[in-house]
Amino acid sequence: MAWVDRIPLWILVAVSLTLGLAPFVPEPHVWEKLKMLAAGTLSRPIDIFDLVYHAAPWVLLAMKLVRMAQRRGA
Repeated sequence: MAWVDRIPLWILVAVSLTLGLAPFVPEPHVWEKLKMLAAGTLSRPIDIFDLVYHAAPWVLLAMKLVRMAQRRGA
């Protein structure tokens, strides 16, 4: 997981706020796909890919923040 440590935090924040929330109007794709997942209607391959594509920056950002917190505590 050292590769996550090498990614600058500002890049992950910028990518999460742009790609992670795109398109901004009428609602972000990641939010739309999470609602579909909760409703059980996320079944088409394009929708699954879209969820992974738009959620990946948020997952990486969370991983980075957890790793930073772990290093501070140690």
